[in-house]
Amino acid sequence: MNIQWYPGHMTKARRAMQEDLKLIDLLIEVVDARVPASSRNPDIDELGRNKARLILLNKADLAAEAGNAAWEDYFQKQGYAVIKADSRSAAQLKKVNAAVQEACREKIERDRRRGIKNRPVRAMVVGIPNVGKSTFINSFAGKACAKTGNKPGVTKGNQWIRLNKSLELLDTPGLLWPKFEDQQVGLHLALIGSINDQILNREELAAELLKFLGARYPQVLRERYRVDTAGEKAVTEEEAVTGEETVTGERAAAEEGAVTGEEAVTGEGAVTGEETAAGEKTAEMALAQIARARGCLLKGGAYDYEKASALLLDDYRSGRLGRITLEFPPE
Repeated sequence: MNIQWYPGHMTKARRAMQEDLKLIDLLIEVVDARVPASSRNPDIDELGRNKARLILLNKADLAAEAGNAAWEDYFQKQGYAVIKADSRSAAQLKKVNAAVQEACREKIERDRRRGIKNRPVRAMVVGIPNVGKSTFINSFAGKACAKTGNKPGVTKGNQWIRLNKSLELLDTPGLLWPKFEDQQVGLHLALIGSINDQILNREELAAELLKFLGARYPQVLRERYRVDTAGEKAVTEEEAVTGEETVTGERAAAEEGAVTGEEAVTGEGAVTGEETAAGEKTAEMALAQIARARGCLLKGGAYDYEKASALLLDDYRSGRLGRITLEFPPE
């Protein structure tokens, strides 16, 4: 899939961000813990040069804990302060205040030496669309200060929010970059909902997710949709078209060859080219099994692939498939 999305308002938002950077002490970068590398705008490092930095691994409750730990360690080694959080949980966000004070310790000490007292830390909250920036701000503040939504592009302009005497936040629109050089990045952003679904082929997107899940998390497909990744109830190509349910194939050891969470982090058990080709061949059949399990049917009994695709993507994005990380740090 070739995925690109850069609405016109983002150019204006980038210029506004550049102007406001001179007003702030700290850059809080919100990323999606399921795809921390893909959900980082490469322009942010250049824009935020010489500013204190804090990375918030948001939606950590939707990502595998092994992945969260690996990314926390990775970013800390890069010199960033890091917090793992679910921005919907106010209790979890209590640690953010301490992290902000620690990240801005030099600035606070400098103000004290100059006799400046009670000047709040001014932090800009940045990130790509739909990673939960506004939800984080509202939970942190304990009230609805910023507009939120489950689709990208809800926040259109910058907005200052005073949380308390020691901290002010600047909410900014989600900001992508003009071109994804690595299409895997575009795919990851599409899967987590950071790209407008209206420009995407959701069946192709669902097929890509099924290939990944079949290779890395096959038990999820078995438990949620009764999709057999070992051939126990394979849907034939003819059945995929007609919707007929004919069970074929002998019983297989379903767990054999499954990739564990540890292997996913370390890279052991990596998916081979042969396995990738096999995944491409069986993704449509797996989608047919999901359509069958969830009753996604058209008139005449044919499978409704569009509806099944939307269902699968929604289940992944909402966490109903469990804690699933799509990418891990480089070794």
